[in-house]
Amino acid sequence: MQEVSLCGQQLGEKTNVTSSEGVGAAFQVRRRQVTVRFSMDEIIAITPDVSGQENVAWFTHVLKNWIGFGYLGENASYMGYIFGLLLMFLMLSQAIYLSMFCMMYILSFLLYIYKKMNNIVQDTSTEAWVTPRRRLTSALDIIGKIWHGYEVIGTEHIPEGPAVIVYYHGAFVLDYMLFVARLYTLTGRHIYSVADNGLYLLPGVRPLLELFFCLKGNKDECVKFLKKGHLLGIAPGGLREGNFSDENYNLVWGKRTGFAQVALQAKVPIIPMFTQNLREGYRTYGKISLLKWLYEKTRIFILPIYGGFPVKFRTYIGEPIPYDPDITAKELAEKTKIALENIRNRYQERPGNILRALLERFDKYHKEN
Repeated sequence: MQEVSLCGQQLGEKTNVTSSEGVGAAFQVRRRQVTVRFSMDEIIAITPDVSGQENVAWFTHVLKNWIGFGYLGENASYMGYIFGLLLMFLMLSQAIYLSMFCMMYILSFLLYIYKKMNNIVQDTSTEAWVTPRRRLTSALDIIGKIWHGYEVIGTEHIPEGPAVIVYYHGAFVLDYMLFVARLYTLTGRHIYSVADNGLYLLPGVRPLLELFFCLKGNKDECVKFLKKGHLLGIAPGGLREGNFSDENYNLVWGKRTGFAQVALQAKVPIIPMFTQNLREGYRTYGKISLLKWLYEKTRIFILPIYGGFPVKFRTYIGEPIPYDPDITAKELAEKTKIALENIRNRYQERPGNILRALLERFDKYHKEN
């Protein structure tokens, strides 16, 4: 008598089979559908003592069950978990930008209501817009004091007349926004700021951009406002510098000389400006090659940023570079770059360190390196 156990997709209950000469094998098998899963240890444990073709056929049968359709649902579930984690990572990495855009839309909507309720014109340079501008800048200045202990050093270098303020572009230009708010709070002067064209592609935010005198960067328009006696703020590195500079604070200007051409044409000085610990507050993933490739292809691509750490922010304003009719735009751009790098080297330890920048919140006075 030989006892046999059957296994497979159609698995019968254990059945005794009696074989003898001249007598047919009689057995009853009550079948039921089951899903069979094997680990490698189980495969070894239940390997029958057979050889040759029977062993190959048995192993093929087991392999088919192991990689069969019964596992597709489980594998899809695992892929779903991975996709969910990646999606959560992307959302968190863009949380700062998403929060900023949401706030911009809310403020733009409130400005639209203010305009309709007071029946005023769109021209934000009129007296009717002074009140909302003052309230928003005061709120932003308070946020800067609380979250970053924001300070401005060297305001005496800003002339009463027109000038081009050239600054380093961080991953997030909160420092520049805080500077604009602080200057307006202290002196009542507003700065015409050259903004990235991508901001104007966002529907509904134009009222807010116009309230704070943002420009698209047309050279003739910039010269026009400078000749009227206004200040002009511009970051020559733009989004490229914001995306791909890092904790070493290297300037990523390329061969850009447009700001120098504007200053020469308007016959105004250039004022270099740098904010300490800016990259410790907010950083990007600019070292990833794929993201750099996407930016080069789209030019409006904003890399995910992380941070929001309450590090110390100090904005240092350098001495003006006076107008000189005898130098070229290229020479003036290089001169400005050197001046800004000197401020950076004097006040910023490189590479930047987040913990050190946090501890600097407790420094009462700024220190020169």
